[in-house]
Amino acid sequence: MLYRRFGRTELQMPIFSCGGMRYQFKWQDVPQAEVPSDNQANLEATIHRALAVGINHIETARGYGSSEMQLGQVLPTLPREKLIVQTKVTPKANPKDFEYEFEKSLGYLNLDYVDLLSIHGINHRETFEQTMSAGGCLDVAQKLQAQGKVRFIGFSTHGACDIIINTIETNQFDYVNLHWYYINQNNWRAIEAATRHDMGVFIISPSDKGGKLYSPPPKLVELCKPLSPMVFNDLFCLSHSQVHTLSIGAAKASDFDEHLQVLDLLNNADEILPPILTKLEQELINLCGEDWAKTWHVNLPTYEQTPGNINIHVILWLRNLALTYDMLDYAKMRYNLLGNGSHWFPGNKSDRLQEIDLRQCLSQSPHADKIPQILAEAHQLLAGETVQRLSSS
Repeated sequence: MLYRRFGRTELQMPIFSCGGMRYQFKWQDVPQAEVPSDNQANLEATIHRALAVGINHIETARGYGSSEMQLGQVLPTLPREKLIVQTKVTPKANPKDFEYEFEKSLGYLNLDYVDLLSIHGINHRETFEQTMSAGGCLDVAQKLQAQGKVRFIGFSTHGACDIIINTIETNQFDYVNLHWYYINQNNWRAIEAATRHDMGVFIISPSDKGGKLYSPPPKLVELCKPLSPMVFNDLFCLSHSQVHTLSIGAAKASDFDEHLQVLDLLNNADEILPPILTKLEQELINLCGEDWAKTWHVNLPTYEQTPGNINIHVILWLRNLALTYDMLDYAKMRYNLLGNGSHWFPGNKSDRLQEIDLRQCLSQSPHADKIPQILAEAHQLLAGETVQRLSSS
C-alpha cells in the first residue's frame, strides 16, 4: 500500500479507503440479532482483507444504516492504534440532536473515540448555517474533540463548488470529503482551496458515482485500454498529488483487487494516462462536435436560477456521457434521481419544458438556441422510473 500525508492531520493515509456503505445488512438501524451471520461474516472478511493489503482507514456514517453497529462487532478486536476510523453525522437544526447522533455512532462502533468526524452533507446554505452558526454543530464537534472523543474534524459535501469553497475558507476543518473524478472535475477549485489550507482530501465514490465503473459499457472499456475504466479513473485521480485517498465502497473482500493494480502504475502515470485521455476527449468531439465539447458548460444558469429548478448542467452532462461513452445506465440512474434527491442531488428533470421559458436564464450561453431542444431529447433518452436515495439522511 502507498500512503500520503492527510493534510494538517499528519495522518499517513492509505491511498485507498475502506468505505462502509455497501457491505451492511440494511439502510436502517436494526438489532444485531437480526443481522444474518453470513452478512456479518462478509463484512468482517472485507475489513480483514482491507487491513491485510494496508488499507487501515475504515469510513462509515450514521446514515449508513447498520454499518456502524456491524463494524462495532469487529473493530474492538483489532489493534486500535493501527486504525483510522471515520464516521459522519449530518448537521441538525438543533445541535443537541447532532451530539445525540454522534454519541449513538460512537456507541455502535464500540469505540472510545473516532479519528475523523465529518459533518456530513454541507451541501447548501442551510446546512452551512446549521454547522457554522454560534453554538452550532461545529461547536459541538469541537467540544467532542476537547473531550477526546474525536481527533480531527472535517466535512463531507455533495454541494456546488462555491459552497464547498466557502466552507473550506472558514479554515475550521482539517479535511474534506468531496466528489471529483474523470467524468466530473467540477470541484477542482475546491481541491485547490483545500490544498492552500493544508486539508486532507478524500474522494467520495469514484467508482460508483464516478460512473458505475464496476460494470462499465463495452465502449468505455475499449476507450480506456490498456487499463480497465476503474483502474484508469483511480490512476487519473491519484496522479494528482493534491488527492490523498479514494473511497472503495467494498461490498466483499475481493472488491479491493482491481483497485490494487494502480499501486504498480502510479510512478508511470505521466506516460500511461495521456493516450487514454486523448481518446476519451476526442470521442466527445467526434460525437458532439468540437464547439459543443469545449463550450457546452459555459455560462449555464444554476438550478436555482432556472425556471422550474431544472438542473440544466447535470442534464447536459449526463446526456454527453450517455451519447459519447454509452454510459446510458449510469446516466439514467442519476437523471431519475433529479426531483427526489433533495440537497444531496438537487434540481429537477426537463420533463415540463412546454410550461417553461428558458430564454432569459440561457441568454449568456453560447448554445442558448439549441439547449431547450437538447434538454427535450435528453428527457426522452433518460427518463424512467424515479430513483430513491439509498439513505434518507
